[in-house]
Amino acid sequence: MPGLAGRMSTVIKAKISKLLDRAEDPAETLDYGYQKQIEYLQNVKKGIADVVTSKKRLQMQSSKLEQSIVKLDTQARQALAQGREDLARTALERKTLAQNELQSLDQQIKELEAQQESLTENERRMREKIEAFRTKKEVIKAQYSAAEAQVQISEAANGVGEQMADLGLAIQRAEEKTENMKARANAVDELEKAGTFEDLTQLGSGGSDDIDRQLAQLSAGQQVDDELAKMKAELGPGGESAPALEQGEGQAGHGQGATQ
Repeated sequence: MPGLAGRMSTVIKAKISKLLDRAEDPAETLDYGYQKQIEYLQNVKKGIADVVTSKKRLQMQSSKLEQSIVKLDTQARQALAQGREDLARTALERKTLAQNELQSLDQQIKELEAQQESLTENERRMREKIEAFRTKKEVIKAQYSAAEAQVQISEAANGVGEQMADLGLAIQRAEEKTENMKARANAVDELEKAGTFEDLTQLGSGGSDDIDRQLAQLSAGQQVDDELAKMKAELGPGGESAPALEQGEGQAGHGQGATQ
C-alpha cells in the first residue's frame, strides 16, 4: 500500500498545485514579495539602530571609566604625597581594574562598530536590490496586464470569428435553399407553359385523353350501325322508301332553283 499512498499524495499535491496556479495572481505575488523585502529591510535597519544604541551605551561607560581612571590616578598621587602608601596602592589597584574594563569596553565598541558597518553595507545592498526588484516588479506587472488584455482581446476575437463562421454557414445554407426554390419555380413555370398541368387535369377528369376519344368513336360507330340496321328492317327488302327519298331530294332541288 505504500505505493498507492504515494500516488494518492502525488495526485493530491498536483491537484492543489493546479488550483493554486489558477488562483495565483502574479501582481499580488510580486507585491507580497516586495512587501516582505521591505519588512526585512526594516528589520535590518532596526538591527543597525540596536547596534548603534549599544555602542553609544558602551561609549558612555567608557567615558565614565576614563574619568574614573583620571580621578583614581590623582587620588593615588595625593595619598602618596601625604604618606599614605596604602591608600595610594588601593587607588592604583582600582585604576588598574578600571583600565582593564576600559580596554574590554573599547574592544566591544570596536566590534559593535564593525557590526554596524557590516549591517549598514548590507542595508545599502538590500535597499538597492529592493529598488531594482520594485522597478522590475512594476515592469512585470505592466507586461502581465498587457498580456492579459491581449489574451482577452484574442479570446473575444476568436469568439467573434466563430460566430462569423456560423453566420457564414447559415448564409450558405440560405443561398442553397434559395437556389433550390428558384429551380423549382423555373421547373413549374416550364411545365405550365408546356401544358403538362392541363393534360394532368384532363386525365383526372376522365374524358379527354386519346383512349377516351377512341372509345367514344367506337361507341358512336356502333350506334350508327344499329340505327342503319333498324332502318333497313323498317323499309323492308324492296327499298320502297328510296323513291320518296329521291322525290324529296328533287323537291328540295326545285326549291333551291325557285329561290335562285
